[in-house]
Amino acid sequence: MPITRTEIAGMSLEALRDHYRYNLFEDYLPFWEAHGIDHELGGFLCGMDHDGATVSTDKPLWYLGRGLWVYSFLYNHFGGDRHLEVARKARDFTVRHGRDEKGDWVAALDRQGDVVRPADGVGYAGTFVAEGLQEYYKATGDRASVDLALESFWRTMEIFDDPHRDVSQTYFPRCYPGIRTLGYEMVTLRTGTQILEQISDPKVEKRVARAVDAIMNRFWNPEYRLNNEVLTHDYERPNDENEDFIYLGHAIETLWMVLPEAVRLKDRALFDLAAERMRRHLEVAWDDVYDGLFRAVRVHGAYTFDKVLWLQEEALIGLMILMEHTDLAWPAEWFDRIFHYVQAKYCLRQYGHPLWIEAGDRKVTFRPHSARKENYHHPRYLLLNLLAVERMIERGGAVASFQ
Repeated sequence: MPITRTEIAGMSLEALRDHYRYNLFEDYLPFWEAHGIDHELGGFLCGMDHDGATVSTDKPLWYLGRGLWVYSFLYNHFGGDRHLEVARKARDFTVRHGRDEKGDWVAALDRQGDVVRPADGVGYAGTFVAEGLQEYYKATGDRASVDLALESFWRTMEIFDDPHRDVSQTYFPRCYPGIRTLGYEMVTLRTGTQILEQISDPKVEKRVARAVDAIMNRFWNPEYRLNNEVLTHDYERPNDENEDFIYLGHAIETLWMVLPEAVRLKDRALFDLAAERMRRHLEVAWDDVYDGLFRAVRVHGAYTFDKVLWLQEEALIGLMILMEHTDLAWPAEWFDRIFHYVQAKYCLRQYGHPLWIEAGDRKVTFRPHSARKENYHHPRYLLLNLLAVERMIERGGAVASFQ
């Protein structure tokens, strides 16, 4: 008989809702309002210390697109003219200054909008800007924004598909021309599915389906029962040090993104397979000595021992989706474990500061200063899980229909 969830992580649904509301509306947003939003020129100043003191006024395009998404999403789900104004100024600043003469999004601007790092050929900037623009379109109906989102999306796909593209990326062992990464398919899936929520586009639908196929079939390594991070341009497993490199953070984050796409497609088999594989990656990523999730592993080597907040929170997003749509017991058990670990290790209030530690060593040792504050993964986690809990409360804790 299907269960009714009345509590999660030892908290009533109402208490968990209030927890998320506090951390979003009383902790995160006031800090950014006071320190991280460029109210004069538009955009976001992520280079901050724990107390909000400015460390850098540069504006990377990743963070401009991501912040545009956050404040547009806030407006779309909670209203607030202030949220829309922040989004509008970020959108205008980004569009006015963010592209070079070829139309590619540069890597970073200074506070005034002059280029400090040109387009780098990696491609992620275009997907994050596209993600922000499509959400802004939902908020405003501004057709130019969704048109530019589509243009940016397809330009990024050209970059990803270029067999001669040769750029340096340091988070995996070896780079070479035309490399395929799970991270590319992840951002393609997430941006593409959100575009499809706004408009009907068969071409985007086809590219999203290709991303899902790559994630579930090409990057899946049946020997390790884990997702590789790196493949050759032909989606083949490399015969080098990338072969056993598993970027657990991307794998867990990507698999939760498959879950809502499976719900959209009403594909229960895909949903269940993504859930099973998420569980496998959580089990491999968990630190049995100090708790928390490791970011990466070489199957025949060693773990990457640092503990980043974004990975813990991406796992919590996926587990919340599973609790909303299934009566399985294990997602609640894993959520309880990770949620309380995050509360104990990452919350900066215990050190006299607002917000959360973004990254730490294996023990998440507190460092008295910071050079950057997170403007995407953390608020996205709060937003998505708050909305999920509110839907669960509305249903009285019953599992959501898959139809």
